[in-house]
Amino acid sequence: MANHRREPVYAYFMRWFTAIAVLSLLAPPLQAQKPLPDQQAFLQEVRKRLDTDEDRQTGYMYMETRRMQKLDKSGNATGESVTVLESYPALPGEDRWERVLSEDGRPIPPQELERRDRERQKHVEEYARKLAKDPPQTKAKEDRERRRRELSESIDDIGRVFDIRMDGRETIEGHDAIVLTLTPRRDAKPRTSAGRIMRNFNVRAWISESDYEVVHLDAEAINTVSFGLGMLARVHKGSRASFQRRKVNGESWLPAFATYTVSVRVGLVAVLRRGGSVEFSNYKKFGVDSAYRIAIPDGR
Repeated sequence: MANHRREPVYAYFMRWFTAIAVLSLLAPPLQAQKPLPDQQAFLQEVRKRLDTDEDRQTGYMYMETRRMQKLDKSGNATGESVTVLESYPALPGEDRWERVLSEDGRPIPPQELERRDRERQKHVEEYARKLAKDPPQTKAKEDRERRRRELSESIDDIGRVFDIRMDGRETIEGHDAIVLTLTPRRDAKPRTSAGRIMRNFNVRAWISESDYEVVHLDAEAINTVSFGLGMLARVHKGSRASFQRRKVNGESWLPAFATYTVSVRVGLVAVLRRGGSVEFSNYKKFGVDSAYRIAIPDGR
């Protein structure tokens, strides 16, 4: 059964850059035509809402469209692949379930979808039986606390890495946003792996003034940086990524789209040049019932 669990390149950027945008508010504000919000009070509100996209999406199913282009040395596309899928919340301790609907414009045949759905249901039932015999105690809570602790430590490192400037405000999709520019210090001495990666990027971020949420973020690699992708890999200088969130159902700020253009050396020889985008749409609240069967979305 197709799994498509290999994490796309853009996800590595998203993991680190969301935290950076929040810490940007530590910079002293510049004068603007309309007074900017009080820095410390604004930062406190932002911190209350700090969370990863992964945690934000936990209670939702959504559509995801992934486009990936192969690029030549001049940055021209030489080929494109497109995958459309439904993403469902994970069972505790597992990854989200991705139900692929089409690949490169070719719908998955109904019989194949039915087969995959039966396999998924079988897995869910087996999971429920195992859970009944050996229920988890605190692992899920411990995992959440670990992720939050790591994020907090990364945020603490941002102040060591960047010179930050508050440039004013702009409007994005009807929302007033505080605009921030982050430039790495030459003498930065980060203490975390996230900080060591971030010192290789210039970042510009937009934060919702009323909701204290990260709305948009652009980043560009100013040095070649190594990533832990399960293999020797380097993202080259000039690689770019852009991310945007959108307010869903008037209540939650969730990922809307991401774009990226990267040049990556994998191993000792291969250089991969890729561009692409990921679009998230059709968010619906979703749950798993007490038997861990797939629940029907509530229609929101």
